Amino acid sequence: MPSGLIDAYPPSPDRYDEMLAADGRPRAHWQGFADRLHNFPDDNLARRADFVRDAIEADGVTYNVYADPKGTKRPWELDMLPLMVSADEWAQISEALAQRARLLNAVLGNLYGDQSLLAEGLLPPALVFGQHGYKWPCRGVQPPGGVWLHNYAADLARSPDGRWWVIADRTQGPSGAGYALQNRLIVSRAFPDAFRDMHVQPLAGFFRALQDSLGRLAPTDGEAPLTVLLTPGQYNETYFEHAFLARYLGFPLVEGQDLTVRDDTVYLKTLRGLRRVHAILRRLDDDFCDPLELRADSALGIPGLLGAIRAGRVLMANALGSGVLESGALFGFLPAISERLLGEPLAMPSVATWWCGEPPALEYALEHLDDLVIKPAFASMHMEAVFGHQLRGEARRNMIARLQAQPHAYVAQEWVRLAQAPVWSRYREQRLMPRSVGLRVFATATPEGYVVMPGALTRVAPRAGMEVISMQRGGLSKDTWIKTETPVVHTSLLKKRLGVIDLVCAASDIPSRVGENLFWMGRYAERCEASSRILRAALARASSSEGGRDPSFRGLLTAACHAGVLPVETIEDPDEDIEERLLAAVFDPEQAGSVAANLRALAFAASQVRERMSSDNWHALNRLEQVLQTPAATLDQALAALDRVMLSCISLAGFAMDDMTRDEGWRFLILGRRAERMAGLATLISVPLEAPAEVRERMFDWLLETANSIVTYRARYRRAPETLPVAHLLVFDTSNPHSVAFQVETLRHDLERTASELGHPCPPLLDELSAQLRRFDLTTLEAERCDGACGHLGRLLMQIQQGAHILSDELHRRFFTHTVRPVALRRVA
Repeated sequence: MPSGLIDAYPPSPDRYDEMLAADGRPRAHWQGFADRLHNFPDDNLARRADFVRDAIEADGVTYNVYADPKGTKRPWELDMLPLMVSADEWAQISEALAQRARLLNAVLGNLYGDQSLLAEGLLPPALVFGQHGYKWPCRGVQPPGGVWLHNYAADLARSPDGRWWVIADRTQGPSGAGYALQNRLIVSRAFPDAFRDMHVQPLAGFFRALQDSLGRLAPTDGEAPLTVLLTPGQYNETYFEHAFLARYLGFPLVEGQDLTVRDDTVYLKTLRGLRRVHAILRRLDDDFCDPLELRADSALGIPGLLGAIRAGRVLMANALGSGVLESGALFGFLPAISERLLGEPLAMPSVATWWCGEPPALEYALEHLDDLVIKPAFASMHMEAVFGHQLRGEARRNMIARLQAQPHAYVAQEWVRLAQAPVWSRYREQRLMPRSVGLRVFATATPEGYVVMPGALTRVAPRAGMEVISMQRGGLSKDTWIKTETPVVHTSLLKKRLGVIDLVCAASDIPSRVGENLFWMGRYAERCEASSRILRAALARASSSEGGRDPSFRGLLTAACHAGVLPVETIEDPDEDIEERLLAAVFDPEQAGSVAANLRALAFAASQVRERMSSDNWHALNRLEQVLQTPAATLDQALAALDRVMLSCISLAGFAMDDMTRDEGWRFLILGRRAERMAGLATLISVPLEAPAEVRERMFDWLLETANSIVTYRARYRRAPETLPVAHLLVFDTSNPHSVAFQVETLRHDLERTASELGHPCPPLLDELSAQLRRFDLTTLEAERCDGACGHLGRLLMQIQQGAHILSDELHRRFFTHTVRPVALRRVA
């Protein structure tokens, strides 16, 4: 690394530089880190940048962007260089943000309470009632402890003179705290010595305060508090953060369908039944939370939720209706409101703002348009900020006309030239480049007042000279280091001492949706592996066989069709483009039953339970999903891809057996695997059994191969496959994990334990199938021509296949849908 790394960094004369003072030297709180940058050997920073990028990919950190041509799961962008803030400066920021949170909490109580601010003229009624953010059904609600704003975030910008300004308030469900924590976990590992020696304040205490606050304020009626994190689902742009925070905080991650309201009480649908929810940490916008009283077309909310809140039976963080404060039009009124409600001046001012709904403000905005930024007055407008100095000709005239036509819909803010900070070049230039930065700072309510996170999400413009910092537009992020002069005190989120009630409740919070997705994750994982084995056998034989004239190969294609891996027309005309059809069965995600389609379904099910998976397990899934992204042109390439898929599937199976806690969720994942394998094996084995005697034994090679039992057979018998030993190994041998009987007996055992723990009687279906397998007379398969016995066994296997699907349906009714009365499992005819 050149010694002039910092010397080559270009400061800007009209912007505040976070690293360099006016004389071009590093600021005092940057000096230690700047010295390290200066002394790093060549290529050291490049290796650390690679580490950060690899960590983002390995951890699956994403920021979803709607209609993004790169795909919805865009990797999170993190610059490896942290932003340094001195302890003294941060103390001032924290004090000001805690005050602002108290103020906005009081404003919410006033607007949904006696509304004296409106009566006294401190707020224009049109500014409150003229927007969608004010929720009339929430009027008169009294939240527990009088706390409306449990979580608050403010976007800060530093002006050229070094002062901080608030440019936006985030009051509905502020995002970014989880990403700030993820950034800390990665960057602290990229610079471990610097992080330790510079005494960077840890973040865990902030999240511990959030945990404790929700538990203490929730209306529990003496019960152990249950807090859930409510997400809109995996397509939300910050879904990774929802899953990450749920896992970190120890809260079940739920969607609206996981909750139900009965008698003004919110319940979580768990595998054990309904369990009362006492607090909801929401990341769902106000409008969508309750389709009964808010937005009727919402499919994301919980009917009756507002009634439970009104009855004081559940804590909602943040309170419904808090989005009304995200209007920038309020900024100009906050100084007087602070004096009225708090009796003190506003510690950190908002950026100068004029609500154009007032005639003098509109007149000022039109006169000074070049120095202003025009923004929507209300969040529901979804309008991008417009910089007046960038408007020319027709665009300028159109903007003026819009302001004059609907002045109440716009605010004009002073154009603040954002501060800049160094970022490491993403294009291998190995140099520092200046980029505009802003902070998102977080506060959480506690019984003792608001606590501010000793860190922030630093957001970075993606290009030089860019005026707007937006993650949707490809912005970067930074970790934010708040330095102290003394060693830091580390805080853990773990409870200091557990009680018996914690042990009793530890296993009862698994939502039914999680159990269902784990069940299907097991089924699709098994289906991916099974379809890969079938197609690998078919691809290996496609080039060497006699095509459709080889009865053994035709039998393999028939089995693939019965298993849903190939379309039915393949049997009808096996000579027609067989290689093309086999390649499509591997790589075409739009073809039902293809390996690619099954992988996509597996990834979807896994994404629904992201918070329950270890990092290693998630890494294996990420690799699996990437295997088939480049279609193969030849059979050899397809075979190589299938080998990689199978290795990843085997890794997933290993993680399931050795990496996951044996709780109820794990049991449903294993039930899904066993049910799928039982149905798949029964389907495969029945094909040779139904074939004519002269062809049957020629099919046993591919049957043993696709059933993953050919090594066992050769070790036992050391001769060509025959009907009796093959049938015994694949159907009746309970020591073979790839036999039908093994699946039946294992399912019986697992269902007995599951039924016992979850309070449902064990179904008789598997007992009947097990008894039929035990009653089958193997001696009938000894004859050289045993067509009748093979037909009998084939019909039994079809009953077992049907039984696997019946079992899957009944498990859904019994554990996932929460019908009033469980439905009895049907018998197999």
